Amino acid sequence: MSLRPCRCDVVPVETARVARAVFPEGCLAMRMRDVLGPVFSDDEFTQVFSRRGQPAISPALLALVSVLQFAEGFSDRQAAQAVRSRIDWKYALGLELSDPGFDYSVLSEFRSRLIVGGLEQRVLDAVLEAARRAGLLKAGGRQRSDSTHVLAAVRDLNRLQFVTETLRAALNALAAAAPDWLAGIAEPDWFDRYSARCEDTRFPSRWAARAAHANQVGSDGMTVLCAVTAGKAPAWLRQLPAVELLRRVWVQQYYVIDDGTVAWRDKKDLPPAAIRYCSPYDEQARTGTKRDASWNGYKVHLTETCEPDAPHLITHVATTAAPVPDMAMTAAIHAGLAERDLLPDVHLVDAGYVDADLLITAQQDHGVELLGPAKAPTGWQATADGGYTLPDFTIDWENEKVTCPQGAVSNSWKADRSQDGTPVIRVRFPSAECRQCPAREHCTRSSTGRRLTLRHRAQHQALQLARAEQQTDQWQQRYQHRAGVEGTIAQGIRSCGLRRSRYRGLTKTSLQHLLTAAGLNLNRLNTWWETTPFAPTRTSHFAALRPAA
Repeated sequence: MSLRPCRCDVVPVETARVARAVFPEGCLAMRMRDVLGPVFSDDEFTQVFSRRGQPAISPALLALVSVLQFAEGFSDRQAAQAVRSRIDWKYALGLELSDPGFDYSVLSEFRSRLIVGGLEQRVLDAVLEAARRAGLLKAGGRQRSDSTHVLAAVRDLNRLQFVTETLRAALNALAAAAPDWLAGIAEPDWFDRYSARCEDTRFPSRWAARAAHANQVGSDGMTVLCAVTAGKAPAWLRQLPAVELLRRVWVQQYYVIDDGTVAWRDKKDLPPAAIRYCSPYDEQARTGTKRDASWNGYKVHLTETCEPDAPHLITHVATTAAPVPDMAMTAAIHAGLAERDLLPDVHLVDAGYVDADLLITAQQDHGVELLGPAKAPTGWQATADGGYTLPDFTIDWENEKVTCPQGAVSNSWKADRSQDGTPVIRVRFPSAECRQCPAREHCTRSSTGRRLTLRHRAQHQALQLARAEQQTDQWQQRYQHRAGVEGTIAQGIRSCGLRRSRYRGLTKTSLQHLLTAAGLNLNRLNTWWETTPFAPTRTSHFAALRPAA
């Protein structure tokens, strides 16, 4: 399809007259049009359309429909119906009252074009730019971030169901692509084991029988993989996505014994969650764990402004695989805000986003104060009464020596790396002095003496300073402003289904979250134009009974 750029700067006279009569006090869509004007233009989307072909529907119109759709929590069908029937939407879109709209499938095609052209971020950026032009958004001030889990649009499967369903998906793909070839290698038992979906299959209840069934599935899958890679098989069969996924899953879930037997891996022998598949129908979904909760899918990070004299707008959205830690996204959030000239002066985050390196680099690279609770020292000494923790030791950085509270001096100072690759310093005290120390029970339980792990000087001092400051009342008062971001997540969950992916794949889920953020921003702008005050933090009736300290 080809793009014929069109202008929608002016609302048709009849549409404006009827809309004013029906909504004399205005509404979200009309206020957005009056204050922000045309948010999108067709010229922004020229790269995703060809120069020849049938004229396409205005992408600027479709982009605005998509944002309004998420602002009101509509499906594609409901959004297309709103374009045909709602006067306020026709006003916002600059359409004649007699405009028939379009088929709902156009919205899905438009989202696909955005993804192919790499224009997903544009839907949020355009709303933010319009708010900036209206004087409702600026850099500096305070912003806050938090993350929440997102469930993939697939079923949760245990390991036995997962391998069975993966093989079943590959067999279905082969049956559609090369039915005669598959009929020649399929064994009679396969039709009983893999014809029905895994949730419709009764698996053995005893562990030994379940393991034997899993080994049988592994053997059947290996038979398929060997047949596909054999010289007589068409070469293109092994390029089918379902067959390639079958090969990768079998590498993760099975191993081959010397005699050629396929055996199920022990749980301790599985690859890490960051690369381990959890569904044959969404290759990018991963298993995430936070405290006692686990989920299959993704994680979304939201950053918003939080100044009292301006609307609270979402300025950055990042969607990642579920196992990616929050700390890995702090620098990415700052880089994304810097690209749009929306960096804050103070960035309020929880403990998951704070690290010694990030405290320094945020200030050095972007001039941002990262304000969040630094994690407390670990080890049994931190919880024991009178235990000697790192702040109790005196560090002489120039001479590379550490003195313990009892006056003993370290005899080893060595640069090293932690398990996650962070540069650290390993310090060791003489074992002879530690054995004779009268305060040994407060310091170490090791027979070889106390050992310390330090960050390098700049990181160490930044971390100790942060831990000291967060104990003050002034720091606690400043940090109270972070709590509101959890209300933003709750609003996204209630109005837009933020925690459930509508689509399969990380890219499509990311587009969903960007549209969600743009829709939430429209709702918040409308609330600001209505002069509705910010809602206070909710307190339950029982919590309100807590006696004053």
